[in-house]
Amino acid sequence: MRTAQALSGLVARRLFSSSTRIMASGKTLTVSNINPNVIKMEYAVRGPIVIRAVELEKELANGAQKPFPNVIKANIGDAHAMGQKPITFIRQLLACIANPSLMETDKTLPSDVIEHANAFLGSCGGKSAGAYSQSTGVEVVRKHVSEYISRRDGGIPSNSEDICLSGGASESIRNVLKLFINRNNAKKVGIMIPIPQYPLYSATIEEFGLGQVGYYLSEASNWSLDEAELERSFNDHSKEYDIRVLCIINPGNPTGQVLSRENIETIIKFAHKKKLFLMADEVYQDNVYAQGSEFHSFKKVLVEMGEPYSKLELASFHSVSKGYMGECGMRGGYVEFLNLDPEVYVLFKKMISAKLCSTVLGQAVIDAVVNPPKEGEPSYALWKKERDAVLASLKERATLVEKAYSSIDGISCNPVQGAMYAFPQITIPQKAVEIAQSRNQQPDFFYAMELLESTGICIVPGSGFGQKDGTYHFRTTILPQPELFKDMLARFTDFHAKFLAQYK
Repeated sequence: MRTAQALSGLVARRLFSSSTRIMASGKTLTVSNINPNVIKMEYAVRGPIVIRAVELEKELANGAQKPFPNVIKANIGDAHAMGQKPITFIRQLLACIANPSLMETDKTLPSDVIEHANAFLGSCGGKSAGAYSQSTGVEVVRKHVSEYISRRDGGIPSNSEDICLSGGASESIRNVLKLFINRNNAKKVGIMIPIPQYPLYSATIEEFGLGQVGYYLSEASNWSLDEAELERSFNDHSKEYDIRVLCIINPGNPTGQVLSRENIETIIKFAHKKKLFLMADEVYQDNVYAQGSEFHSFKKVLVEMGEPYSKLELASFHSVSKGYMGECGMRGGYVEFLNLDPEVYVLFKKMISAKLCSTVLGQAVIDAVVNPPKEGEPSYALWKKERDAVLASLKERATLVEKAYSSIDGISCNPVQGAMYAFPQITIPQKAVEIAQSRNQQPDFFYAMELLESTGICIVPGSGFGQKDGTYHFRTTILPQPELFKDMLARFTDFHAKFLAQYK
């Protein structure tokens, strides 16, 4: 088995070595002339270990004998794939928008679902979800998003004209980062990102030819952030890069921390001092579990701090893929801009117009999330019951996962304050480290691949997210339902004990 880096390098070498043969066969596009950034970029969450997990699933389906009955994909925050049931209100609304005739024929549909669907369709061309929307999104949805943000932030105004809908938050994040590509600069534009980080950032930075400026979160203080580390990172990279952006993920992915208001104020003051554009990835804002933890939006804190901080440029992101919804496949998300240069915003909207619009059904899910049933409406009681049950279950599993992994010899795990992941640190015996290095693999990649082949459990090695030298981690979701998690933990504990014994 090889690391993602080794695999991409091997593929590149093989293909480069055969470039003459490929060109002779008449191919115009080859690995020798493809965008080199595409070769360099990596996305660990769907990397070689996940590819192998898919192969194992196929082998099991074809009758192959393995030491496990099934593959458990704990590598990605895909709630529905792990057994979470859809929220009834969201799916009823989608059904009516996709097939409006249901509103006439299905007498069991609640009246507020029908009202919501008609309001949405009334903002669509031809009153159909099959029509293109504006590039920025369906107007009534953007209006509902702005109202949602204002409610969330205690009445702080939000303007629907500052909101753009997208295919998940990822598309908006990539669109904003794209604005910083500038080949005319003597230096690459530097993007400050947390380490560990969600690989969307490192992959996009590489793909776009930007510069990655990593700042370490403090594992010893539950993955918090301090100004001294921001200063160190900025100073260490300022000669190489023109640093212009500071990205924050709160609640954290893969680390599961929830930033305190004090921490957020420190970050905002640093951004102001260094004249940085802030990007706040807040897709897990509904996923806060730990007692004493609370989600504070960067916009709310920034505005309440007053000038000069309230004049900072900010892009904040949300998604329907996480929270209590878990509607990953629907691809709905948005970005809200604050203090963006009006001329830049015109150009941003021109840029996204080239892709026409995000999926209109994904926009409908956003509408269901930001404009849910209200108390007294027919759908409210069931919607609240389902939402509360999902969040309560996630909170229970967050505690269970942290305690379970911390009880295993050679593993330590910080409390999962929020989001959907734990990021335990593992002690890997020196013998295993040496074997991994002899195979040109990261030690935690070697561990994760051995775990997969032995137990069918698919996790992501910490090296795919970034980590301090000499430490090893893995990311696992808290999404497996209780019975599946019990099975997963039994397999994992047995493997880990045998791994330590084998390589001690």
